[in-house]
Parts: sequence; C-alpha cells; structure tokens
Amino acid sequence: MTATFPEQQRASATAAFGRFSAHQALHIFDRTADSGHEPGVVEVAPRTWWIQPGMVNVALFETDEGLLLVDCGCAGDGPALLETVRRLSDKPLRAVVYTHAHSDHAFGLWSFLEAGETPEVYAHRNLPEHLRRYQRTSGLNGLINGQRRDAEGRTWFRDDDQVVWPTVLFDDSLEITLGGETFELVHGKGETDDATWVWAPQRRTIAAGDLITGYLPNAGNPKKVQRYAEEWADAADRMAALRPAAIIPGHGDPVTDEAAIADELDAMARYLRIIVDHAIAGLNAGVLPDTIVATLEIPAELRDHPRLAPLYDQPEFICRNVIRRYSGWWDGYPSHLLPASQDEQAAEVARLAGGVGALRARVDALVATGRPEDLRLACHLAEWAFLADRTDPAARECYRSTFELRAQQHSGLMAQVNLRTSAAWVARAEKESLR
Repeated sequence: MTATFPEQQRASATAAFGRFSAHQALHIFDRTADSGHEPGVVEVAPRTWWIQPGMVNVALFETDEGLLLVDCGCAGDGPALLETVRRLSDKPLRAVVYTHAHSDHAFGLWSFLEAGETPEVYAHRNLPEHLRRYQRTSGLNGLINGQRRDAEGRTWFRDDDQVVWPTVLFDDSLEITLGGETFELVHGKGETDDATWVWAPQRRTIAAGDLITGYLPNAGNPKKVQRYAEEWADAADRMAALRPAAIIPGHGDPVTDEAAIADELDAMARYLRIIVDHAIAGLNAGVLPDTIVATLEIPAELRDHPRLAPLYDQPEFICRNVIRRYSGWWDGYPSHLLPASQDEQAAEVARLAGGVGALRARVDALVATGRPEDLRLACHLAEWAFLADRTDPAARECYRSTFELRAQQHSGLMAQVNLRTSAAWVARAEKESLR
C-alpha cells in the first residue's frame, strides 16, 4: 500500500467499506484512530441493529436479559461503538461473538471492558491460532497492509493485551441462550478458516461477518493466506436454506428483503463454484495455471450482479487462489522452477532489445494504442526497463506511470493497491540513489 490513498482507491474503499477513513486504515490497531464518521444505525428487525462505526459492520441483538454483540470493529472504533450501543439500549452486554480474527472485526471490545462490562466472548476454535499467526508475522502484515507506527512503535497486532481474547471456543456449531432466546453460532470457512456466522431464528436474522459483504467475496487476495472459495459457497447454501428475512453483512448495507437475500446467496454460491470447478478441471487436464486463469468465463448475470461487483477482489485472483490450494506454488514453466533473478532476466532482455531506451519506446507505442491487452503487455516491458537499470530516471517514471494507468483501469481495490506497488519501488530506488 502506498503512503497515501489515491482518490480512486479511496472511492473504491468507500464503496466497499462504507464509513472508510484513510487515517484509520493506516493505523488499524491504534485505539486513538477512529473513523471520523458518525456511526450508521439501521434496525433490521425488532431490537436488532446493523451498526457501522467505520469500515466494518457490527450486529447488535437486544434481549430481556442483555445484549449480544457480533463483532466490535477496529481498535479505534471502540469508543464510538460503545456510545452507539448505549444510545440504543441500557441492557448489560452479556455475549460477544467474533466472526473472525481480522484486524477490522475483533479489536474494539476494550472500550466495553473499560466501561465495566464483563461479557462472555465466543469464537471458533481456530481463532486464537489466527491471532497468534498475526503476532508471529506482525512485521510482514504491517508492511503489506501499509501500516504506520502507533505511539508504542507497533504497526500490527503484537502484544496480548491489544485484544480481548475469547472465553468460549467451539468447533462446528454452538447454541447459546440469552433472554430465553436461542442464537446459533455456525462455523464456515471462507475468507478465513476461523469464520463464524450467527443465526437468530426467532428474528430470522443472520449476522454473517465477511461471509457476506455485498460485493464479490474476498476469496483471492494476492498477498494473504489461503482462502476457501468452495466452503464459502457451502456456507452461502446453508444460510439460504434457513430462508432469512434479514442479513447483517460484514461490510456494506444490510438486506431485509427475503427474495433479494435468496438471490444473492444463490448467485454467490454459483459464482464461486464456477471458478472452483473451472480451476480444478484445468488442473486435472494438465493445463498451465496462466491458461486456466485466461480461459475463465463468468456468465453475464453473475458478472453483472449488483451485489457481486469486484469492488475488492476479482475472479482472476480467486481462480489463482484455488489453483494454489490444490497444486502448490510452481506455475508449471520449467524456467521458473530454479530461475535467474528478475534483475538478471531484465538486464538480458534490455540488452537484446537494444537498451532500456528501446524498451521504454516500445512501452510508449503499446500504451498509445489504448487497448487494454497492449497496456497489460506494456507493464512487463516497463518492469524490465526498471529492473534492468533502477538508476535511470526515465525508466523509473516509465515503470510508475505505466502501472498507474493499469491501476486506473480496475475497480477492484486489491488490483489498484498492488499494481501501485511499482510506485513504492520507484520511491525506494529514488531514495537509494540519493545516498
């Protein structure tokens, strides 16, 4: 992630996450970094609320005995979330469910404990290990998520006291009773292996966490650990079978139309299974991963579905994630198994082309056609030019500007952010040239 959010990235993030704040996104574990927005509140069923304090949604269920909270936002969302909950109800907080351990869902509960609340905290059995993985890879996650240091020098979750740890763990499912009402906690892999969704049968309401977001599932993030597209589709089918009347998603707007919910869940399951089946069929036939991805076709009614837009992830990334799950890291090209370094390859390509200037000239010619497929090819040449000579100012600008054009072609936030990695590499090369 770059040091700032270009307007296009900010627009995509707002479309995906609602009350998005670039400052909070760059300080996601900082308890002083709130979203800067007034939380959104919608009563989706009697005594049942969708709350959006920032980039994530929270579900609140009020019973005669007390409150059940599903997720609690980023660390900096805690105070605003507490104030919002107290505006809606004066009942004690009895139970909290973490839908998964991601940084934007499970770190705002501290404010409730500081206010004297003592809830049970429920989570799937895999969630503590997810948190431990966060701790073990805090440097990596801080870097790939573009985090800035907090007052204590931390860029990511590192210390145990940064989170309220779960007090009750479960495996496949768990029923809890509150105020004479049953709530069902159900495990379902999707974006993570520790995901939980909550079914309130008397209210016919599901708090889905990130298993539903109102856009294409984040099942292929290129810099993150394995996602589970197949099981994600299974979870959608299981939810649909309950015929919910309201869904509170992990991100995006709630849905309170039964037919619309059924349509979204069915479309999402079909979309994911098309990708999974295509990838596995290709692997079984000995097709190279690049060809599998290039031949993926999504039917128009799914590609254009209003609740499955590629605002964050995109189908090509999901396809590669499925391939990674079933076939390992090698892409099948023999030269890529024990390769020369990318810098060595780029230098040789530049030599054969007649120098870095020749590569840049060809980039200009390809970009000038205005065709997306030519711009895609130009990105390879621009990268070779930069890697062949990082000290060349013209090569650096060619690399940055070409990938900026490519990023502007994509609505998906992950494509935009990672294509703009070129700008970060250029900035690093310019800094090193001044030493």
